[in-house]
Amino acid sequence: MSIQSNSVPFQQEKRSWKIWWELIRPHTLTAAFVPVLIGTLLALIAEEVNWILFAAMLIASLLIQAATNLFNEYYDFKRGLDTAESVGIGGGIVRHGMTPKLIMNLALSFYAIALLLGVYICAVSSWWLAAVGLICMLTGYLYTGGPIPISSTPFGELFSGFFMGYVIILIAYFIQTGHVSGIVAIVAIPSLILVGLINMSNNLRDHDGDKANGRRTLPILLGREKGVRFMVIMFAIAYLWILVIVALGIITPWILLTLLSIPKAAKATKGFVGKTIPIEMMPAMKATAQTNTIFGLLLSIGLLISYFV
Repeated sequence: MSIQSNSVPFQQEKRSWKIWWELIRPHTLTAAFVPVLIGTLLALIAEEVNWILFAAMLIASLLIQAATNLFNEYYDFKRGLDTAESVGIGGGIVRHGMTPKLIMNLALSFYAIALLLGVYICAVSSWWLAAVGLICMLTGYLYTGGPIPISSTPFGELFSGFFMGYVIILIAYFIQTGHVSGIVAIVAIPSLILVGLINMSNNLRDHDGDKANGRRTLPILLGREKGVRFMVIMFAIAYLWILVIVALGIITPWILLTLLSIPKAAKATKGFVGKTIPIEMMPAMKATAQTNTIFGLLLSIGLLISYFV
C-alpha cells in the first residue's frame, strides 16, 4: 500500500527497464546459456554445427529459465512467501506494483514462444525431442507451481541441476548430431553440479524464512552448517571430475582451464560461513552463479582451442 501511495515516483519506477530486467533474475540466465554453449561446442568438435538451430535452442532455453523465474515470483507471492522486505527477489509484485496476472501472462508468453521454437527444432532434428522438451517445460512450472512445488522439497537442487545443467547439454548436442555420445554425458556432469549449486545458494540464503514457512529444502534438511559443507564437497567433486576425465584421456586437456574458476568457488563457499542474515549472503550467492558462468566459459574456450588446434 505504501508503495502505491507515492504515485509519481512509483509510476516512474514501474516504467523503468531495470524493473523488467530484474524481474527475470538475469543472474540465473547463465544457467540456461552456458549448457547450450557447451553442448553445441562438443557437437562442433564431432561434426558441423547448424548455427540457426543453436540460436533457436539458446533463445528457447533462456525463455524457459526466465519463465521459471516468473512462475517463482507469482507462486511465492500467492503463498505469502514474498514481501516488500524480502531479499534477492525480482520484486515486481511486492515492491513495484505489478499484478500477479501480468507476471503469469508474461511467463506463459515466454513459454509460448519457447514452444514455437521447440516445434522448429523438432522439425529440423527429431520429433522425439518434443517429449523431452515438454517434460523440461513442465518441470520449470512445477518447480514452484502445483500442489507440492519442487522448490519446497529437498530435490530442488537435483531437478534444476539435472534438467538445466545436464539435459540441456545433451539436447544441444543431439539436435546438431542426431545422437548423444557417452563422452558428452560424462563431460556434462560438472555442469549438473554447478547449476544445482546455484539453487543451493539461494536456499542457503533463504534458510530461516523457508523453514518458518514450512518448506523442506536441502539446507533445511541438512542444517545450515552441513549445507555449506555439502556445497564445498560438490564444488570439489566438480573440479575433481574434470581432472579425472582429462587424466583418463576422455576429453582434451584444454578444459583444465576450468580450474581457474576455483578461487571464485572458494569465495562463494566462504561467503556463507557464519552468516545468518540473508542480505549478508547475497555476495556469496552471486559468486556461486558467477562460478558456474566462469567455469562454463572456460570450458567452452578449452573446447574451442581443441577444435582449432
